Amino acid sequence: MNTPMPNLVVISTTAVPDYVRGSLSRWLTEPTPGLYVGSVSARVRDKLWETVSTAVGDGAAVCVHPADNEQRYIIKTAGERRRRVTDFEGLQLIEFKEENGIVQL
Repeated sequence: MNTPMPNLVVISTTAVPDYVRGSLSRWLTEPTPGLYVGSVSARVRDKLWETVSTAVGDGAAVCVHPADNEQRYIIKTAGERRRRVTDFEGLQLIEFKEENGIVQL
């Protein structure tokens, strides 16, 4: 028996333009600066992420939302940061870029 996926979305932003923060705060709650949570449809979530990821500039953003996979969620990122998502046999893991270019899991 398949149960419906919840529609909770979490978006974290760092150093994004003010208008991006404004767009997010229209649809989601901001419990702490740069962290947005809420329940929205997949269509709204995808539009919000499109807005964030295309306007991130020198900042960074992460979106976590439910998915029908082994982990039960997907992580999306935009912008360059030390941590990045990598696929390891179907699982999303976080790898760290070292300052000298070496990557560690």
